[in-house]
Amino acid sequence: MKKSIVLLLAISSFSTAFGSVYIKYYNKDSKDHKFKVTMDGSTKEVEFRSSTTGATTVQGSGTKCIIETSCGKVEVKTDDKVEIKDGCVKVVK
Repeated sequence: MKKSIVLLLAISSFSTAFGSVYIKYYNKDSKDHKFKVTMDGSTKEVEFRSSTTGATTVQGSGTKCIIETSCGKVEVKTDDKVEIKDGCVKVVK
C-alpha cells in the first residue's frame, strides 16, 4: 500500500513539472489560422486548421497561455474550448 502511494505521488509531481495547455477548438472560418501564443515568457506559433474541430497542445511548464489575434489577446487555460470565427478567438463554455 505504501509503495503504491509513493508511486502515485512521484507520478503526480513528475506530470505537473512538465505542464502544457491542451486546447480544444472549432474553427468556423474556411481558412487556416496561425496565431502567436505566449506561455511562460516564450512565444510560439500555433496553427488552427480551417473548418474543423480539433485540438492542439502548447508545450511549456504552465497551465495557461495567451493567444494573440487581430481582435485582441485571449487567455486560455488547459482543457478550455475555443471557437474561432472571423479570425477572432473566444473561450466557450
